[in-house]
Amino acid sequence: MTTTHTLTLPTGPVEVTVTDRGHGHPFLLLHGGGGPQTMAGFADLLAAAGRVISPVHPGFGGTVRPDGFTSVAGLAALYADLLAELDLTGVTVIGNSIGGWIAAELALLGSPRISGVVLVNAVGIEVPGHPIADVFALTPEELAPLSFHDPDRFRVDPASLPPAVQATLPGNRAALATYGGARMLDPGLAGRLAAVTTPTLVVWGESDRVVDSGYGRAFAAAIPGARFELLTGAGHLPQLEAPQRLLDLITDFTGTHHPAG
Repeated sequence: MTTTHTLTLPTGPVEVTVTDRGHGHPFLLLHGGGGPQTMAGFADLLAAAGRVISPVHPGFGGTVRPDGFTSVAGLAALYADLLAELDLTGVTVIGNSIGGWIAAELALLGSPRISGVVLVNAVGIEVPGHPIADVFALTPEELAPLSFHDPDRFRVDPASLPPAVQATLPGNRAALATYGGARMLDPGLAGRLAAVTTPTLVVWGESDRVVDSGYGRAFAAAIPGARFELLTGAGHLPQLEAPQRLLDLITDFTGTHHPAG
């Protein structure tokens, strides 16, 4: 089921489109810069383990981003309000790439509605010697080898996408640049993560060259008590290349159960 929620933040009202799947343990699933379609298949898989709430970040997927709504912290506040509107508790927040950055900011809010956070190849911190690839300077053809363990299998030619999806791509790119900035990081975030008290799992695709595994280990080290797991045979989007193994890590972390697949 897909619904639209209007939430009021200090910057004004913000509409967020949400898809709700499954039943049981609640998961908030946050997509990365590739857009909501990069999480759709994994959301269906995860729904075997619980209730999956999948928002579209305003500005992505053809949705509207209000002019004053420009930050990852704003997205975190939006989703904290969404959890309150849905009256969810015990939520596990899962975020990939910039979605992981949003999840980290949600953890810093200390919401009692959140029971755990899973960061999947997240961006957002600055790690000396481990730069984030400049995704805005790369074509899709150039980005694929950095993003995937097996780019020939998973690369997507934008021209092959349905026209409706192609029409959303410029807006996705503009929204990503607005929220993440040119460098896709907040220089102060790593230091602030020391205040996180929410149980955290950091999962990293070993073949990621957008943000390498050394960056991932630094992300985990910045969060007290965080657990780090490396996924072989996967790159920046493990939910596409290794969905079942990612699901197994998440269900082990949360204590939920799912059918073997």
